Amino acid sequence: QVQLVESGGGLVQAGGSLRLTCLASGSIFSINAMGWYRQAPGKQRELVAAITRDGSTNYAGSVRGRFAISRNGMNILKLQMTSLKPEDTAVYYCAADTRLETHPADYWGQGTQVTVSS
Repeated sequence: QVQLVESGGGLVQAGGSLRLTCLASGSIFSINAMGWYRQAPGKQRELVAAITRDGSTNYAGSVRGRFAISRNGMNILKLQMTSLKPEDTAVYYCAADTRLETHPADYWGQGTQVTVSS
């Protein structure tokens, strides 16, 4: 089992920056991919960015060039968000997978709220 805990969300003005962090514990040796998803009110959860054990990354088109995903080993995952827009407002979730997935989804954190004011 893997436990994921997110932190770093908050309220920021449009154009500002935030950094989210996800700490993984438990069977972290089994993790081969991690990622960030978000879910805005009334919308489906969507992948924001993901990274595999070998360092391959993928981003949603809406955040490419503004957000950067990184990891320290497979137990700390970060998402640096810059040039934030009101449409980035959502609950952001950390996810991990035992497979080399572009959309990791075996394990989930509880989420952290990001609110971008206009």
